[in-house]
Amino acid sequence: MHVIMLGAPGAGKGTQAEILSQQTGLPHIASGDLFRQALAERTEIGLLAREYMDRGELVPDEVAIVMILDRVSNPDCEAGCLLDGFPRTLQQAEALDRALSEHGKGIDKAVYIEVPDDILVKRLSGRRLCRVCQRPYHLLSAPPKAPGKCDRCGGELFQRSDDSEETVKERLGVFFAQTMPMLGYYERQDKLIRVDGSREIQAVAADIASALRAAIQ
Repeated sequence: MHVIMLGAPGAGKGTQAEILSQQTGLPHIASGDLFRQALAERTEIGLLAREYMDRGELVPDEVAIVMILDRVSNPDCEAGCLLDGFPRTLQQAEALDRALSEHGKGIDKAVYIEVPDDILVKRLSGRRLCRVCQRPYHLLSAPPKAPGKCDRCGGELFQRSDDSEETVKERLGVFFAQTMPMLGYYERQDKLIRVDGSREIQAVAADIASALRAAIQ
């Protein structure tokens, strides 16, 4: 199956994609990782993406799709894959469908992990990083032993500027404005699976696995 993992920042889609990958053997393809790898390896598509980034422009959807198509054509994706981080908009979803259909492939299901706004804000605004070793913490779910200090090296913990409550709310507003039309797009195709992501990680994972099993039977 070719499955898209959807969810707002803080919904846990990357975590759930990793769990599902381990359960099914399907590769977890995170678009952000693909970009970083292409840039680091200075591949042709990576250099093209760098040209746009150096000009302060967004990388066009066509470039991102070429990168994804190249990855899903690898032998380990023969049985399918889990896409995380792309598409993000209705236009990207439509463009991805057109590109995949040209290669005899298509998206089977889109899993949307739903989490209320207030929980998302708590999850994101509670994140902290060590200034020295960059070890991550969370004030609620994974706090340091000593307030404000890293367990590993004793370094000062800080909050990234994009994790402040005000910025988090802005990021979520942008996400929902872009994503809602895409959810309708997959829903009309009977491909959308909605899962309550406000619960414990394993409970969410169990629901996703159950819904996907039912979808392929």
